[in-house]
Amino acid sequence: MNSFFALLARMRHIRRWGLMRNAFPSNLSEHSYLVAVIAHCLGAIRINVFGGTADLGVLALLALYHDSSEIITGDLPTPIKYGNPELTAAYKTVETLAREKLLTLLPTELRPSFEPYITHTDELVSAADKLSAYIKCVEERLAGNTEFQSAERQLLAKLEALNLPEVGYFIEHFMPDFGKTLDELTALGEAPKIDGALDTPKK
Repeated sequence: MNSFFALLARMRHIRRWGLMRNAFPSNLSEHSYLVAVIAHCLGAIRINVFGGTADLGVLALLALYHDSSEIITGDLPTPIKYGNPELTAAYKTVETLAREKLLTLLPTELRPSFEPYITHTDELVSAADKLSAYIKCVEERLAGNTEFQSAERQLLAKLEALNLPEVGYFIEHFMPDFGKTLDELTALGEAPKIDGALDTPKK
C-alpha cells in the first residue's frame, strides 16, 4: 500500500492536550505547521542575528514530519509519556517502530527522500516544538483558562534550560505580540495612498 499521504491527511483528526480542558482545540496538523514556521524562524535568527549556519529548508521539513509517528501511536499525554524512565524508553521504541512503519507506506523508490526527515531531528526543531507548546499555554491563559498555567511555567523553564540564544531572541521579540488583540496586531498606521487609485475618474 502507498497510504503515506492518506495517513498524513488524517493528522488533523489527532487532538493534542487530550487530558486538559481547552479553551479552543488543537490538532496535530496545526501543531506541525506552527513548529515548521518557528523552526524556520529559529534558523533564520541563527544565521542573520548570531552569524551561525543552518539549512532553513531542512529545518522546515524536519519540523513538518517531527510528530508524524503519532499518526500511528496517537498523541500520548506528557504525564504518561514521561511518567517514569521505563515508560519513556518503551514509548521511544514504539515511536521508532512507527516511523519505520510509515516509511514502508511509501513506494520503495521514494523512501530515501523522506527517511532523513522522518527519522531524524535537530536541536532547533526540538526547541520549536517546545515553543509551539509554550505559545499554546500562553494563548489558553489569555483566553481565561487556568488549566495550562503549570504547563506554561514548566515549558518556559525547559526553554530557558536549552540555553539557545535563538530561543531567547524569539521569546523577546515575538512572544509579546501573542497577548495583543487582532486590532492591535493589524494596526499598521495610516495606509499609504496609491496615486490615482481613489481619484474620481475624470470626464
